[in-house]
Amino acid sequence: YAEAGYLADAADILRRCPAEHPMVHYYLALYTGDRAELDRAAACSSLYCFPNRLEDITALRWAMDHNPDDAKAPYYLGCLWYDKRQYEEAIACWERSARTDDTFPTVWRNLALACFNKRGDREAARQAMARAYALDEEDARVLLERDQLDRKLGVSVADRFAFLDARRDVVFRRDDLTVEYCTLLNDLGRYEEALDILMNRHFHPWEGGEGKVTGQYAVALTQLGRIALEKGDPARAKELLARALTFPHNLGEGKLEGAKDNNIHYYLGLAERALGHEDEALRHLEQAAAGDGEPASALYYNDQPADLILYQGLANRALGREERARSRFHKLIAYGEKHYWDQVRMDYFAVSLPDLQLFDEDLTLRSRAHCEYLMGLGSLGLGDRARAEKCFSAVLAIDGSHQGAILHRKLV
Repeated sequence: YAEAGYLADAADILRRCPAEHPMVHYYLALYTGDRAELDRAAACSSLYCFPNRLEDITALRWAMDHNPDDAKAPYYLGCLWYDKRQYEEAIACWERSARTDDTFPTVWRNLALACFNKRGDREAARQAMARAYALDEEDARVLLERDQLDRKLGVSVADRFAFLDARRDVVFRRDDLTVEYCTLLNDLGRYEEALDILMNRHFHPWEGGEGKVTGQYAVALTQLGRIALEKGDPARAKELLARALTFPHNLGEGKLEGAKDNNIHYYLGLAERALGHEDEALRHLEQAAAGDGEPASALYYNDQPADLILYQGLANRALGREERARSRFHKLIAYGEKHYWDQVRMDYFAVSLPDLQLFDEDLTLRSRAHCEYLMGLGSLGLGDRARAEKCFSAVLAIDGSHQGAILHRKLV
């Protein structure tokens, strides 16, 4: 009706709308010139309001021109521009919204994403996200996003944990944030605490969370089993490691088809051998030695983790097959050296990534860290501890929260 010039009819229809929605009032203001409608639009809840039509641009621009005290109109238009990949226009709108009303958390959160991902301004992103969370410390989603940004900015594991630990009541409102908390506990070597939290919560599957909960469950039990072995308690080690092979229902996820668990079987083999059960030891060590021995990029969550090739080699060594063992270790080093300078881009047909990708990541730098990690694992297997330490340190210089590097550096 409005495009046909029947503005009164358009306004009549809009007034019949039973929902109290901002865009209804913005259009009413545009079609009738009634400034009171602009105030009503600004007073509406912004929850789930995402204008996306080209016509919405006209309505929002009119509102911005005729009611400069409205912080929501530039916020909405910024969301529309960002969706249409007009990033500088989006940032300009959000900055205007923040200047008009600096108490709206979401606009600061959006600015954090835009500054980091589109401008590469890490400090501005940090300040904006800190402001967003400070304005509503009960928002668990923004707390998760702040933690993810802290990781990208190189905040240490200890400092990230301390920040979350002081807000446990908010952390435990979300499964993904709880898993991040448990991951940090495992990184800090507090495996029993991580396991206790994981076992006393019912998790639900979520997109992008594949393998997260079960992964930290296995890490906690495997590391506890390894420590028990080091302390001379193979019976306790066997009990813990056997648990790691089966995922309880409360974790909300089963094992991927073909999962090898080489590391768990390797330590189980050592535990059985220490208990004098050689037949069982050989069975577990053979399972630990099995699998594809060719390293890969591990860009996606269902790619074989490089760590497993290390344990294939260690299992072959425990079986007296030193040549096979060294072959595995050399393959890890060779892959890292060959692909160190690769330029990496996302495959269009990518499956789920292994980490939340709210903030853009330099995939080439990530690949470089992966190559350093593989060379570190291979060096560890060959007994070159100096090179292993150097490689793991290089990984952690790129990503201070790289769990594989944290765990295997302890073995050095």
